Amino acid sequence: MNLKESEPTASASLSRRKFIAGTGLLLAGATLKLQANPLVSGAPLSTLFAEPIIDIHQHTDYMGRTTDQLIAHQRAMGITKTILLPSGRPVNSASTHFGVGNGLQAKATGNTICYGLAKKYPKEFLFGANEVPDVPEAIEEIERYLKLGACVIGESKFGVECDSPEMQKIYELAQAYNVPVLMHWQYGMYNYGLERFHKMLEKYPKVNFIGHSQTWWANIDKNHLDQKVLYPKTKVTPGGLTDQLLSNYENIYGDFGAGSGLGSMTRDEDHARIFIEKHQDKLLFGSDCTDITGHIDNCLGAKIIAEVRKLSPTKKIERKILYHNAKKLFRL
Repeated sequence: MNLKESEPTASASLSRRKFIAGTGLLLAGATLKLQANPLVSGAPLSTLFAEPIIDIHQHTDYMGRTTDQLIAHQRAMGITKTILLPSGRPVNSASTHFGVGNGLQAKATGNTICYGLAKKYPKEFLFGANEVPDVPEAIEEIERYLKLGACVIGESKFGVECDSPEMQKIYELAQAYNVPVLMHWQYGMYNYGLERFHKMLEKYPKVNFIGHSQTWWANIDKNHLDQKVLYPKTKVTPGGLTDQLLSNYENIYGDFGAGSGLGSMTRDEDHARIFIEKHQDKLLFGSDCTDITGHIDNCLGAKIIAEVRKLSPTKKIERKILYHNAKKLFRL
């Protein structure tokens, strides 16, 4: 054997020491990155995300998504505080379309589960209170969780008139506890009578309402005449019913969650820029998505965040929608 080939030279030994040292630094750096990643270590989200985001609209067990998947999803999106919106109890009645609307028509779970998760992760989750409005125990059930600290009533997604006696009892409860009411507007299905809702805004001026879903966002368009069309794709003519409500009443807000919220922006981005600037103090970010990754390539919530950032005329307005408006409304 040739000793010159088998024995390392001084320069070779130095290169090897550099390689070993560099590898050690690389491994140490990777370890530090893992420790700083809340998905791995459970460290505070502020160590990863410079700008806080409040998501006002998520659900537990949404279409079968597990709790661990929900937590990972919210963290991957960069959400620093999430409001969990419970369903009401399973009921076979007209208000749930004889069971179709149970679980918010999405397998979402109720007050107990949302409350439990928020108590387990108090830095990341808040919880709402909800119940089928026309069951005898509705007010008692909602008030029970308001007393425990629920910050909103909703998601109210039931087949009832928006000005029915049952819903007005809920508005009165919201007024007593100074919490908003988040309502899912879907023509012919949930919360009937958007065209009459201004009367409730006038009757309960101290209650803050949050509009959400298909019929709410379709009606940003003045020319939206066929209410059966839930996801319009056409250009928007300003001055629709939703635009009027946001303009004329201080106690109504808009939740950008779900495909309807995203579609309200992407269908006409030129209009959306003007709309966002006009209503910059009344718009809120909600994800309301069933995804499990939280990545923009396949996550509805992440796409909504990206669209808000793209269309907001200024950084200040973007931060209002993603954080400050919700912080103020929910007194966080």
